[in-house]
Amino acid sequence: MELNFKVQNLKCGGCANSITKKLSSIQEVNQVEVNPETSIVSVKVTKTDVEASLKKALLNLGYPVEGDKNAFSSKAKSFVSCATGRMSN
Repeated sequence: MELNFKVQNLKCGGCANSITKKLSSIQEVNQVEVNPETSIVSVKVTKTDVEASLKKALLNLGYPVEGDKNAFSSKAKSFVSCATGRMSN
């Protein structure tokens, strides 16, 4: 099954790398695709009940799902995640 999330604060390939790395580490995730141009994160999963876990992981990285609160702390976390993603590329 594929789940799609439109996320906030996604700006570049560095952000995409951080998101891909984090979500790929979740056991139920088979594949992650991140499109920085559309801010869409597509995740292929083995179970549908992981949606809340994926949203929480995105929020913890600083990329809340569209419609969720985008606090200053989320924006700050996204800058750190972005820089980390750029360095690991």
